[in-house]
Amino acid sequence: MLTITEALYDQIVAHARADHPDEACGMVAGPEGSGRPERFIPMLNAARSPTFYEFDSADLLRLYRELDDRDEEPVIIYHSHTATEAYPSRTDISYANEPGAHYVLVSTADSDGTGPFQFRSFRIVDGEITEEDVKVVEAY
Repeated sequence: MLTITEALYDQIVAHARADHPDEACGMVAGPEGSGRPERFIPMLNAARSPTFYEFDSADLLRLYRELDDRDEEPVIIYHSHTATEAYPSRTDISYANEPGAHYVLVSTADSDGTGPFQFRSFRIVDGEITEEDVKVVEAY
């Protein structure tokens, strides 16, 4: 199960809606070994595409160095789908190289911001997808 604060949940959703019609992407880091998402890190979709996301390789390298320096790890890796449901695509699965991370997908297919949207979390290990419950809390 992914437990996430309401503030982080809102930040991920706001980023997904702000970048629409392009896919948004980013990470939430937490203390190494804690499994607790704490620090919101929105990233630029280098592909600038409504159907595909890509982390800029230089930005990603800097981020991983920063995570090492801060004794943090990626707890959540997130991105949005702009026209489809929040479920990992074949490309998403091929990019999933953090077996300990929660992969969060937000669907912004309802782009007017007033209707329902999907916020779903998955574990992706060796190409196997397992959906997990999401528990939103006020604080840890």
